[in-house]
Amino acid sequence: MLAHFITRVHHVAIICSDYAASKTFYTDIIGCRVVAEHYQPGRESYKLDLSLPDGTQIELFHFASAPARPSYPEAQGLRHLALSVTDIEAARNALLALGVSCESIRVDPYTQHRFCFFADPDGLPLELYEMAAR
Repeated sequence: MLAHFITRVHHVAIICSDYAASKTFYTDIIGCRVVAEHYQPGRESYKLDLSLPDGTQIELFHFASAPARPSYPEAQGLRHLALSVTDIEAARNALLALGVSCESIRVDPYTQHRFCFFADPDGLPLELYEMAAR
């Protein structure tokens, strides 16, 4: 079984439509640290390696001819990226103060943890998921 060898999620890859807007969002709004940034002129593509505080990475790509991602109605494939937070109200308020629209905080009926959704500049669903004991 592969799970015996897995230690954690290393990275999530996202393809964006507007490189500058997404770079600003993931660095200035989410607070990711830039690890590396590359431009491939022959492909007209960017790759930005970002790091979350726990070391998990986000690879942000931009390709000039990438098609739009179907999000609504939900399509098959990766559904959303969830970010663990210790204080969901403070995290949500920080996003709202930065002009990011957020859904209301809800409670997962199975885990009893609180969560809410927001979106990146391309409408990719992102989730705040509170792991702190209340």
